[in-house]
Amino acid sequence: MTDGSRKAIVLLSGGLDSATILVIAKSRSFCCYALTFDYGQRHRWELEAAKKVADSIGVQEHRIVNIDLAQFGASALTDTSIEVPKNRADLGISGNIPITYVPARNTIFLSCALAWAEVTEAFDIFIGVNTTDYGGYPDCRAEYIAAFERMANLATAAAVQGKEVFKIHTPIINMTKSEIIRTGFEMGVDYSLTHSCYDPDELGRSCGSCDSCRLRLKGFAEAGLKDPIEYRKAVK
Repeated sequence: MTDGSRKAIVLLSGGLDSATILVIAKSRSFCCYALTFDYGQRHRWELEAAKKVADSIGVQEHRIVNIDLAQFGASALTDTSIEVPKNRADLGISGNIPITYVPARNTIFLSCALAWAEVTEAFDIFIGVNTTDYGGYPDCRAEYIAAFERMANLATAAAVQGKEVFKIHTPIINMTKSEIIRTGFEMGVDYSLTHSCYDPDELGRSCGSCDSCRLRLKGFAEAGLKDPIEYRKAVK
């Protein structure tokens, strides 16, 4: 626990995982600075969700940084010529990296978070990576986070000069989606404000069939709760 004077940078995408880690950071009495990225993703709904979540939970400052990863493409999330996969049979099978993986995304995001952290003298960074329900993304693994943390403490003036050591917090990395949802629900997260879908319609309604929607729906079902967001078609 901290006394509220210790600062933390929290990566906030607008999804339920990042909303949960924000409330966890707040519960640990960190003064939170939320960082969201407009990275050339195929829709804007998650950015609007991030704003709502930041306002609802409360942060010291919320910044949205523009980084156009669509220039590089090679992901269904940044290249509209690539279809978002739906109803994949191999969802959740470790080692299968789906086309929704955005090359080096977490490395880029954490690097920006590290830069803001050094400037604001926030030596704690929270990121909502998770491997239990879905281990397909290489930049969500514990060994990757440990490697980035080591690099952060080698690459920054603040750490090299001995001001303090940077710490990357991953409070939900080993939770199932249902455990994440239960944790957030018990801590008062309003999941109706969050957005998870990779391929929503023009009204922002979730598709219910992409990997992210299916994991979300599975998590709510296993938690014994109803998902409060709107889907294109009614889901049980």
